[in-house]
Amino acid sequence: MTHNQSQFDRRTVLRTTAGLSLAGIAGCLNGSGSSDETTSTNGDSDDQGILRQVAVEGTTLVVRLGSGSAVEQLNLIQPNGELFGTREVATGVQQISFEIGTSYDPGDYRVLAVHGDETVAETSLEIRPQLEIVDVGLFRNNPDKPWDEIYGESETNRTRNSEAYVEVRNTGSGPDAVVGLRFRGDVPHLAEKYEGSGLHGTDQIVVPSEDLIDLFSSTFPFGPKLGDDGMGCSIDGNQGEFTVIIESLVSGREIAETFGVTYSGSEEMRDCEINISAP
Repeated sequence: MTHNQSQFDRRTVLRTTAGLSLAGIAGCLNGSGSSDETTSTNGDSDDQGILRQVAVEGTTLVVRLGSGSAVEQLNLIQPNGELFGTREVATGVQQISFEIGTSYDPGDYRVLAVHGDETVAETSLEIRPQLEIVDVGLFRNNPDKPWDEIYGESETNRTRNSEAYVEVRNTGSGPDAVVGLRFRGDVPHLAEKYEGSGLHGTDQIVVPSEDLIDLFSSTFPFGPKLGDDGMGCSIDGNQGEFTVIIESLVSGREIAETFGVTYSGSEEMRDCEINISAP
């Protein structure tokens, strides 16, 4: 996914114009399709600019140079003013990349184009993720999700019925990674303690900017009732609320969303009708 800001300047920063366009649909690992590219360009763009485009694509910061640019080096400066990295620019090269990953500090980054001892162009770009929980779903209500791919074809529907997927969107301008998935409240199988991430088969899942990803659980939150704490199913229906919590790697904070839930139609969870309502 791409989030970028472009700025044109031969020797100093003259003007910055920003716009946002949404184009393409692309599938993502463990996730549903979303915008493949979001770009922001200067309305007066041409091949004479030095820093034609600065963009975050996935977990990489990409700098595109004008064809006539005389640039020997690019410096990427972190929000705290320290140098993030330097790239030498060979003659004729028009694209340079900095891998920022998911361990960067959010904030305003500056790109400096250097020729000799002089900075010939400079632009800035805010790189900051923003995760939000969009939805929660179960196998029994969403059989078309890639359950076999995630959990394996040998798993029974009873096992799949115990797990859940959580849909997460990154509305920010930089990549992030989810490193924890937790359930609290009125779910039948409340884990007394969590070991590991709570994500099935992995310790983290990267969520690029403007992407929508499905996280799959590993803790059987909708399995058979565990002890006296979890909410069970009943013929007439039990109603409650549960909270989904994810942990962001970049910000280090937790994001939570609460959903309503009804368990009805049976005394057993394997035959229970589970309806989850939006927050």
